[in-house]
Amino acid sequence: MQKKKEHPKVKSQLHPRSQHRERYNFDALIKSSPELEAFVAPNKYGDDSVDFFNPEAVLALNKALLKHHYKVQFWKIPQHYLCPPIPGRADYIHNIADLLKGNETEIPKGSHIKGLDIGVGASCIYPIIGNYEYGWSFIGSDTNETAITSAKAIEQGNRILKSNLEIRRQEKSNDFFWGILKPEEKVDFTMCNPPFHASLQDAQKASLKKLRNLKGRRPDKSVLNFGGQQNELWTKGGEARFVKDMIYESKHFSKQCLWFTSLISKEITLKPTYKILQKVNATDVKTIEMGQGNKISRFIAWTFLSEQEQNEWVNERW
Repeated sequence: MQKKKEHPKVKSQLHPRSQHRERYNFDALIKSSPELEAFVAPNKYGDDSVDFFNPEAVLALNKALLKHHYKVQFWKIPQHYLCPPIPGRADYIHNIADLLKGNETEIPKGSHIKGLDIGVGASCIYPIIGNYEYGWSFIGSDTNETAITSAKAIEQGNRILKSNLEIRRQEKSNDFFWGILKPEEKVDFTMCNPPFHASLQDAQKASLKKLRNLKGRRPDKSVLNFGGQQNELWTKGGEARFVKDMIYESKHFSKQCLWFTSLISKEITLKPTYKILQKVNATDVKTIEMGQGNKISRFIAWTFLSEQEQNEWVNERW
């Protein structure tokens, strides 16, 4: 056994309201989800952990985290679909809450605050966290039929989500808001976790790099330990093309949403994205950085509403 690592008690890089700032309490997690116990064992430092190289272990850990922290009654995703790391997803939600708060004294809470999750996925992760933490309601859209079926099953399997989540099928793979937002329908924010890679080969290279970091050695094949389908991991033109198309389409829905947002994985994507936002005359653009472990992530937010229109929106809807 190697010399035991000294770990900070609090993961200070995570959002202050995150439930994941302390190290995993495996005793409590196993109590919430007994099936996790089979995957927990001491690592080389003698600390209880799971093998993040093992997709089944990652799935069991996520299920336990959702049950323990967010009181999820039912959560199951199809094999090989994206199994998202919960702390990072929670940070996106908490930072959107800060974005909505703006200069107000309190964060807007309750089901009258509505978000659109573009690409809700089979895991339905953002509506789960957003509803539990802030009581928000959601529209979840996706192009993949299996993901839609899974998300609907999660919605039906959790009492609180039944009245606060509507899953809608996006029939056209190149559309984001068309076919999803109804005429005159308003949402307070949109969010999206784009497919970051431009090809399967790029996704596999990124997976190999991540696995080398996890295992400290070069694996002989690519195993996507967090899963993921083609539409979840890669798209033609990568995230830059994806977000560009989203921004151009969002212009047509400028009066139906207060804040449009999207995760941006690669810092190099920011500069061309700013240029596009300037081209479509976004009135306000914000880049919010988030930290998970040694990695810095971020999302970009934009609105087409003037300051007066933003104030009117808040007064009318909140």
